[in-house]
Amino acid sequence: MATRFTILGSGSGGNSAYLETDETRVLVDAGFSPRQIRQRLAGIGRAPENLNAVLITHEHSDHTQGLVGIAEKLRIPVYCNRATAEEIDRQLGAKLDFRLFATGNGFEVGDIAVETFAVPHDAQDPVGFLLRTNAGTFGFATDLGHVTRLVIERARAANVLVLEANHDVKMLQDCLHRPWSLKQRILSRHGHLSNEAAAEATAEIVSDQLRHLYLGHLSRDCNRPDLAFGVVQSCLHRLGAAHVALSLTSQAVPCPTLTL
Repeated sequence: MATRFTILGSGSGGNSAYLETDETRVLVDAGFSPRQIRQRLAGIGRAPENLNAVLITHEHSDHTQGLVGIAEKLRIPVYCNRATAEEIDRQLGAKLDFRLFATGNGFEVGDIAVETFAVPHDAQDPVGFLLRTNAGTFGFATDLGHVTRLVIERARAANVLVLEANHDVKMLQDCLHRPWSLKQRILSRHGHLSNEAAAEATAEIVSDQLRHLYLGHLSRDCNRPDLAFGVVQSCLHRLGAAHVALSLTSQAVPCPTLTL
């Protein structure tokens, strides 16, 4: 029984991933326009009409902007916690079929067992996910200002992990068109992970069962793919973790589909 996983895109302007088992099809976040989500799914021969659920990590628009045109229009259940649902409702005013969970609690969507855990980010009640399938476990930790013991503990269970590598600290500090207040927010303990912070997290998360590591949410202005890849690849090399395949995500195009 194969499980297929495609990161449809990841970055400051939009985030969404697609996971499919034999029985169940879910999106993790819907941060692109409905048209973009439909186009990107069509690129892998899939359609939003066949989705069983959308799982939402937090309410920021780069994770929710497709909800009205996808989840509301097609009546697809939206799984999130209460604080996130209330903020989405305030922002979008959409009639969504919310299925609420308490952060830290698990639930099932078809044959996918979902675990949730708190992450430190400047949103109402942001979460990371672990999605357990018959073929493997998929982890998401893409918007967080620092890596807590809880995040490390949960992420260590993943065979496939999407981890944030948002910015290069010097590039962010030198960026001329970002106000200092925004730089402070990004650099804060409830902002976003730098490349170096992602590498430090990787050193604590790597286990024998981790097989695929995706670097997500790269800043277009304050990072470069080669920098992010190089910093984390050097860490994996130091650890002797040759069994881990490192991949970059892009906001512009989906990643190749991974089949387990």
